[in-house]
Amino acid sequence: MSAGNSVASDILGSGISNLYGVIDRDNVHGLNLAVPEDAKEVIKPWDQREDTEKYAESGVDDQVIIHVPFSQNVRLKSVLLKLGRGDAGPQHLRIYANHPNIVDFADAESTKPQLDISLLEGETRVIEYPLRVAAFASINSLSLFFVRLCLLSLFIR
Repeated sequence: MSAGNSVASDILGSGISNLYGVIDRDNVHGLNLAVPEDAKEVIKPWDQREDTEKYAESGVDDQVIIHVPFSQNVRLKSVLLKLGRGDAGPQHLRIYANHPNIVDFADAESTKPQLDISLLEGETRVIEYPLRVAAFASINSLSLFFVRLCLLSLFIR
């Protein structure tokens, strides 16, 4: 495995809650990954955010969906991503909240996302993408649809 993006957590001691502990990692799964188990591996605790040993890459094309369930309802403030280097990173992220039935790309294409984000290209550091807290106030799962992806690691907070 190598570098990538991370769904993550928050900085401990800063008053921001860490969601890593409420991610149901046993049920995290991904579509189009070269190694399906990598979906679990790219979700990292904050203290491992710079670890580039574990990452995910598409085994089919440049689209990946990672489904992240939580063990309880959570309020999301942001998604933190450490993207691949240069042209290796995704350009877009579509976030679907509370849609456990997004099981393939046809579902994702036919469902309106809660948020469609243009991602910063060329960044190799962890970037925080703020969410509208009111729209992400009682979330039991996220489906993250990355478009034009090569390498990925995630953090959610």
